[in-house]
This record gives sequence, C-alpha cells and structure tokens, in this order.
Amino acid sequence: MPAGESFYITTPIFYVNDVPHIGHAYTEVASDVLARWHRQRGDDTWLLTGTDEHGQKILRTATSHDVTPKEWADKLVEESWIPLLETVNIRNDDFIRTTDARHETGVQLFLQKLYDDGLIYQGEFEGFYCVGCEEYKQASDLVDGTGPFEGQQVCAIHSKPVELLKESNYFFRMSDFEQPLLDLYESQPDFIQPESVRNEIVQFVKQGLRDLSISRASFDWGIKVPWDDKHVVYVWFDALLNYVTAVGYGVDDENFDRRWPATHIVGKDIARFHAVIWPAMLMAAGLPVPKHVFGHGWLLVGGEKMSKSKLTGIAPQQITETFGVDAFRYYFMRAITFGQDGNFSWEDISARYQAELANGFGNLASRIIAMITRYFDGTVPVIGDLTEADLAIRETELRVTADADAAIDRFAINEAVSTVWELVDALNGYITEQEPWVLAKNEATRDRLATVLGTALRGLGTLTVLLSPFIPDAAHKLWESIGQGELTSQNIDRAAEWSAAPAVVPLPSTLFPRIEQPEVATA
Repeated sequence: MPAGESFYITTPIFYVNDVPHIGHAYTEVASDVLARWHRQRGDDTWLLTGTDEHGQKILRTATSHDVTPKEWADKLVEESWIPLLETVNIRNDDFIRTTDARHETGVQLFLQKLYDDGLIYQGEFEGFYCVGCEEYKQASDLVDGTGPFEGQQVCAIHSKPVELLKESNYFFRMSDFEQPLLDLYESQPDFIQPESVRNEIVQFVKQGLRDLSISRASFDWGIKVPWDDKHVVYVWFDALLNYVTAVGYGVDDENFDRRWPATHIVGKDIARFHAVIWPAMLMAAGLPVPKHVFGHGWLLVGGEKMSKSKLTGIAPQQITETFGVDAFRYYFMRAITFGQDGNFSWEDISARYQAELANGFGNLASRIIAMITRYFDGTVPVIGDLTEADLAIRETELRVTADADAAIDRFAINEAVSTVWELVDALNGYITEQEPWVLAKNEATRDRLATVLGTALRGLGTLTVLLSPFIPDAAHKLWESIGQGELTSQNIDRAAEWSAAPAVVPLPSTLFPRIEQPEVATA
C-alpha cells in the first residue's frame, strides 16, 4: 500500500451488556497496532472503535439491574469501555456509540433509502432467536443442550437455549444479493481473511440466502423505523451502520469520501455479519463495500473461548497490573498467530516477558546506552570502516524493515513482530561476538570500538522505530535517550533512516524490570 493512501480501520463496536475481558482488548490492540503502523508510514489513518447499545440483550440486562437501558449503557461506557482504551493504550481517532444522535440519524437515512428503493418489505417471520447473538438461527447453528439444558436446542456459540419467535417484521431483500456477494468473493479473494474464514463464508452463501428480518416490534429499545415507529431497527442492522455514520454518511460527504471504505477487524464469530449482511446492505445503498474483513481467532483459556459465564473471562487489568501495558500488547501480538485461535496462559506470558522483553530487548538497550555513556561520555560514536559483521547488521535492519512492512499489509501481525525480533537477536549476537568491553581496554582499537557501538546504536534506533506500534511506552522512553525529533515522525517503512541525537542520555529506568512469577487465582 503506497504511503499517503487512506487507511480507515475499525474494531467491532462492543456490546455493553457486561465489562470487557482480554478478548475485547486483543481486538483493540491488534487494530491499534495496524493503525499506528500505517499512521507512522504516512498513510491517512483513522481508527474507529465504540459500543453497541441497543437490542433485547441490553434491555434485559438493564431491567435486571433496575435501571433504564440508556442508564446502563452510560454506566458501562464510562466505567468500563472508555477506561479499557487507556488500560491497553489505544490511540483511537473516534469513539462511536449507537445511542449517539449522529448514528441514529444516519441509520434512519440509510433505512429510508432502502425502503424507498423497494428493498424493504413487511412480512411474517417465525424462527429460533438467540438473544446472546441477537440473531435468528438456522438449524445448522444449533446443537443439543447438555446439563441443565439437556433435551433443548441451544446456540452453538453461547450454549444457551434459543427462543421461538413469531413476529410481523420488516425485511431486507438480502436474497437479491446472493450472486453479487459470490461475485465479490471471487473477484476480490482477499476481501475476507484469513482463508479459513473466507471458505466458511463462501460456503454459507452458496447454500442460499434468505431475506433478513430488520425490525422488531416486541420491544422498544432501539432506533425507530422512520416510516413505522411501532418497530425498532434490528440491532445488527443498526450496529453495522456505525462504520459509515461515524465518518459522515448522509451529512458530511467530503469526510465520508475521504475515509470510506474501511478495513474491519472482527472476531471470527461475527465475521458472517460483516462479510455477508454488511456488504449486501452497502450494495443495496449503492455504496462501496469494505476493503477487507479480517476475522481473527478466539483467545482461549484452558482450551475454551473466553466466557464470563464459564469464569474464563480475564480482565485486562489483571495482566497489565503485573506485567505492564507494553508487555500485554507485545505478548498477544507475538504469541498468537493473527487469524488463528490462541491459548493464553500466565506461564507463557511470564516466560516471554523475562526472555524476550527483559533479557532480550530491554537488556540490549541498557547495555548499548551504558557502554556509549561509559566509553564515549555519551557522545554518539563516529562509525569508521565497516567489516562484514557490521554490514550484516545494516543488511538485517533493511531486511526486517521491508519484511515487517509487508507482513503488516497481509495482517500478519505476529509475523511482523517476529521479523523485527530477528534484529534484536542479531544485535545481541553482534555485541557478544565483537566484545566492545575488550576493545575499550586498548587505545589502538578505539576506532573499532566506536564503529561497533555506533553500529549497535544504529540498529537499536531502527528497532525503536519498528517496535513503536507494539510497545509504544517503552519505545518512546528509549527514543528520548537516543533519538532526535518526534518518534512518530520517523517513517516506519524507512526505519533505518532514523535521526539520532548527538549524544545519548542514560535511561531513567529499566524498560522491562524483572518481576516475580505472578500468583493468580484459578477462577
């Protein structure tokens, strides 16, 4: 993707029926890393996140707490969802709520257009509805219940019974878009990623699409259907439109044209909504479909998907309070292949923290800065004649920069981190082999000492630029010791061209201090 291109990236908007767990934070961090990388590459970047606040599930949750749905949503957003962004250091450009006036206005404009164009009609519908998913389920989406739900059909995702509903609703003629969707998938093979999610969705659409019920009349918590206020808009139809209402659909054509279309980062369990219903809606309205829909895997604890009801939900703060925000971000981006399920364990994050962050990167930075301070009074050494070992470091800097940039374009976030880490390992090996502490003992090898430490410093600066989207706090602290100008102004796709300060400044504290093995409750 050439520099300067529009890069509009979104997380899902998260349901406010409960507080966030690390699965939500994982999506936020992945999207934030992609946005930070593109922003630092010079792309016109915009990161949107937010909350989904309508629907029957929110209504029932609020009622059970003796408050109105809006009061419940306000409380959860203020006390849990906005603080999540700070907890894991998300640099979002906008935060949208589906109760925002701008969103409600945009939804009604969009819906009215489809109605006027004959793409919405009224009819009767009966089907099995999962309140947890806010979705009517087909027979293939249900499984036999176990335990207290034995003998009942339950949602395969939530393991809870579905409800048989019969209503007079408004329907979107989604079946009209079965072939256009299949044509889209064929003409743009990377529209849905990864391949496993794409294959599943293509097969789903090939089985045939039915028209979509897009209103509910059995409750009133939602956006009113503009031509019939006895109905509220189906929560998913409402929620998906946040991606366009947030950038000015129907009210700010200039900003909308600047930003849209978007790249959507979602969990694989909601990829179908984003890769089937959403592009069909956009086609119906004559709008461009998204650039990409990426359905990432689930975070697993003990082999099971994160779940509050099963006591496998872990709050992000439980991890950040022990290991810090940067370690949280690094671990989930490095340890889990983006697009596949990944298992979280306290033992793994602790081991990676010690070996990779504290010993690998943090110790490398401290050693280089300490030796320049000790042997050159902090003045950046002048690099002289280069040996094959020195050139190999420079070549590694250029290679990992290009390879990591290419990996980001493929949404291979974990591959990008691993590639950058090759430079960490190369620099540690280089310092061990060159033994600058030995060179410092002999005045005759002082020029060689300057070249070794100057080469190491150049590599460290390149690392700082490349790692800034992943571990922004540590990168900025390190930049203040070795860099010149703003770290975020250094083009990440030309990281090796970073601007060094004339002298290094000792680090005020260890980047990743060693910690004791955390004691964590099992439930």
